[in-house]
Amino acid sequence: MRNTRRFLGRLARALLILGGVAVAFQIDSTIFGALIILFVILAPLEKLYPRQKGQKIRRPLVTNDIGFALLGPLLNVAGIAALLVIGVLSFAWLPGLAARPLVGLIPAAAAPFVGFLMFDLVGYWTHRWAHEVPFMWRFHSVHHSPEHMDWVSGFRIHPFDGVVIAPAFFFLIGAGFDAELAGVFAVFQIILGLFFHANVRVRWRYLDRIVANPEFHHWHHSSEDDAIGHNYGAALPWWDLLFGTYFMPRWKLRRRPSRYGISDPLPRDLVGQLTYPCRGAHRHLWLWRRPITGAKTVLAGARNLLVDVRRSATRPTHSIRTEVVPGCRTTNASLIGPDAVPKADKRPLPGRSDADLVGAE
Repeated sequence: MRNTRRFLGRLARALLILGGVAVAFQIDSTIFGALIILFVILAPLEKLYPRQKGQKIRRPLVTNDIGFALLGPLLNVAGIAALLVIGVLSFAWLPGLAARPLVGLIPAAAAPFVGFLMFDLVGYWTHRWAHEVPFMWRFHSVHHSPEHMDWVSGFRIHPFDGVVIAPAFFFLIGAGFDAELAGVFAVFQIILGLFFHANVRVRWRYLDRIVANPEFHHWHHSSEDDAIGHNYGAALPWWDLLFGTYFMPRWKLRRRPSRYGISDPLPRDLVGQLTYPCRGAHRHLWLWRRPITGAKTVLAGARNLLVDVRRSATRPTHSIRTEVVPGCRTTNASLIGPDAVPKADKRPLPGRSDADLVGAE
């Protein structure tokens, strides 16, 4: 009986995914062609210049990531809806409106470059909060769950996690930049991200502190103790250097990322990873029947979220210049909390995830 239920459960999930792919194809039929083009371009590079030698194309859970890619058009519908809601509620457009008079003074020829810098800066902070604010990490942890990095692993992303670019997008719109220009920046960031996830041995060496590269982003995904909580920048490492979250071992050390993934107990199947961040939400459905209590609960949650954001923005940080293991946490329950490892204990803890505290003592 148990085997029968297990078989029926797997069959139902497979049919659900196939149905989703069929709907996604109706929304955007170019996704298959795009995947073929990316495979033709990036797969040979991964074989010629591999960072992790011996990693096969059919590595564990690659079908999961292909499923995320094929379902992309359908998942993006939910993602865009969430992006609009989060973009408005983030109030990132308010500082944008405040900056609009200054943006109006920028020469037209320089506006795209200034807009790109502003987009990348806001993107740095939203990405950092996606790691260091526990509620946001629930969604972003899906993207960091792959234990093998290649170009297709970049597609493993929860549709609600994509809203991390929403504040940057709305900030530019509020500041007076053209919406199409902001959209171009977002698309560029997505394409760049796929290349940065590729299993290629690329590093700019002398330009490491000027332009991001796959090595920079692979260290961001590394689960090694001294790498956790670093390299949040998308295209430019300037913000990581400025705010103390830059990590890149010296060239002479010949050190490469050797371990990826997280210690959070994420399901290994596609449907499970999509539903994981929302587990337990059904217990709050009763709030809809009590509007006043529900409103108070939402406001309390928003206040706690802002507290976590402030703590993340003001936490002490370490740079690779010291090359020490920062103070860390022993659990994944919350990023900021009283159960940090004491100062005297500097031993690295195995199996930590990106939801662990990475600030200095």
